[in-house]
Amino acid sequence: MNVSQTMETEEDLLTRLRVQLYHPQQSCKGLFGLLPLGTKSKHSADEPLRLGRDVQSCTFALVDARVSRRQLALHAYRTPQSPDLLFAIQNLSQRGRLSVNSSALGYLERMDLPDKALVRFGEYEMLIFRESGEAKGSFEVEFEVLPVSPSRETCMYVPSMSPVMETGSPVINSLPGELRVGLLGPLETDETLMYNS
Repeated sequence: MNVSQTMETEEDLLTRLRVQLYHPQQSCKGLFGLLPLGTKSKHSADEPLRLGRDVQSCTFALVDARVSRRQLALHAYRTPQSPDLLFAIQNLSQRGRLSVNSSALGYLERMDLPDKALVRFGEYEMLIFRESGEAKGSFEVEFEVLPVSPSRETCMYVPSMSPVMETGSPVINSLPGELRVGLLGPLETDETLMYNS
């Protein structure tokens, strides 16, 4: 195989990280003013991508004094078992915790980033999607701002959010009481009532 066949070309499809951001005060504070919103930016896979408030040491910066100078880093890597470019996330903040899909990361702790992840730190929520590509030496990042919290939005799309009573079925719970008794058999009783009567 000659060198020209192994080099990355402009036509290679880059792996893309789509990062959707949300903060409760985003509309009045300009927190995302330093981010390249709505545009794709290309990055070398051998350099970690850092996010924080320090413009000098971070690849991307947030305009918020409550964010750590260096909040988090995304590291690209590959494994012998997979041709895809994968990512790990690392918490760089000594004073704040970071969670990935509700798994907490302490200072300098790192974990593999799934193809879709909800990352939280402070009041920030980031929904990160990884879209596979062919290129090995670089990837692209695209930022956008979400109008509503991604955690709230995912709850709204859960098919059965109606309260489930002791029967475990929202369908049976919507039936009149006399019909439920016949379908369910004996109703549960409160044990304290049995002892007090």
